[in-house]
Amino acid sequence: MKTNIGISEENRQKVTDILSVVLADEFLVYTKTLRAHWNLEGSDFHTKHEFFEEHYNAIKTFTDSVAERIRKLGHYAPGTMKEFLELTHITEKHKGGNSSDDYIKTLLEDHDSIIQYIRKNIGKIEEDLKDVGTADFLTGLMQEHEEMAWMLRATVAKPTDKK
Repeated sequence: MKTNIGISEENRQKVTDILSVVLADEFLVYTKTLRAHWNLEGSDFHTKHEFFEEHYNAIKTFTDSVAERIRKLGHYAPGTMKEFLELTHITEKHKGGNSSDDYIKTLLEDHDSIIQYIRKNIGKIEEDLKDVGTADFLTGLMQEHEEMAWMLRATVAKPTDKK
């Protein structure tokens, strides 16, 4: 049945294109967080192992929510690694070793990148594409990533670091 939610098909397609990048980014950061959880080594293993598990579970929920948002707009979500790697704007590469600091620095870059991409597109989605619902959804998602980035940043910060 045709989707008739008060947003033109052209605008829904453009919003879906943006959401598909977000979905790919979410899936990659989810996978990279799993890698950190699985391969972490060091004296802080236990606490960071649990920390990464908490993060990947949250990101898994984000991923599902983005895919469902695409479906609500009447489109199909990408769902293969090939599609995700073609769509994402973050790298699947991990820089560094298996210490918590190395993983955290890599993941922090990814969260910051996702935040920037979402922030760049919220106004466009709301104002130009007339989709207040998705703009609101993405604002909430951005806030979740901001909190995760804060936690990651605070975990690797030294007491003398500023900003």
